[in-house]
Order: sequence, then structure tokens, then C-alpha cells
Amino acid sequence: MPTGSKGGKRPADERCGRKLKLPKAVASIYKAVEELDAQYGEKYGRKFTPDGHLVGSIGEVIAAEALGLALHRNSHPGHDACDANGHDVQIKMTAGKSIAMYDTCDRLVVLRVLSPEEAEIVYDGPGAPAWEKARKEGRNGQRVVSLAKLRAIAHAE
Repeated sequence: MPTGSKGGKRPADERCGRKLKLPKAVASIYKAVEELDAQYGEKYGRKFTPDGHLVGSIGEVIAAEALGLALHRNSHPGHDACDANGHDVQIKMTAGKSIAMYDTCDRLVVLRVLSPEEAEIVYDGPGAPAWEKARKEGRNGQRVVSLAKLRAIAHAE
């Protein structure tokens, strides 16, 4: 079991719902997005969202620090990190209501951005139950699972 940020062991159900403070640089990105949305969003019908590699990389480093994970090099197949027991970990971060996966994974950690300064651990557990609850594969080869389903899985474990 990975160690928490205070060095103690925490079961997965205690980690889910845990709030994580985001670094100032990350908060600045999300505050800039809020300002762009306020200034241009309604006027031009555009949404400003940080996504892709940026959000993924932010989630990976936040999870690594909070959960004591060792990150793999970029573009490691299938997983982003490994835990203290040597188990591979897939890390997802979103400001939305769902995440997308290409395949199942040993351990899945899902973070949700709550505000420019804070994120929460929505799910930290085995990847198989999340994969089983995900929708059918889309045209892009990914399966989507809602954060609500992940929360339900976390509370059932």
C-alpha cells in the first residue's frame, strides 16, 4: 500500500475524497482560464479548458507527491507510475465529469480539479472495476467512465 503524504499508510477508501492543495503555478493556469471564460466565453461561444498533456502531467506530479508514487518516463506504455509495492499506476486528472481510458490498468488514481487551488482524489483503487463500468469503446479507441461511477466503486470496496 502506498504511503500518504504524511508518511503513514492509508487504505484506498481513506484516500478517496481527500483534498490536495495545488501549486501556485497550477492555480495561475486555472485562474487565467476563468478570466478567459469570463471575458470571451459567452461573447464568442468558446470554452477555455486546459487539457491534453498539460493536465495529464499536472495530475501525474500531484498524485506522485501526494501518494508517494515513482513516475515512469513520459510515454511509458499503459501506466504513468509505480507504487511502493512495485504495482503499476495509471493517473488521470480532469476538471470534468468523466475520464477516458484506452485499457484497464493495475491501479487507477483519478483526480478532479475543484478550484484553481485544490483537487480531490475521486478514485484510488484497482483499474479493472473502473474498466468494467466504462461505456463501450468509442471511435478513438477509448472507453469513458463517469466520476460518479468511480465514486460508487470506491465506496463499495
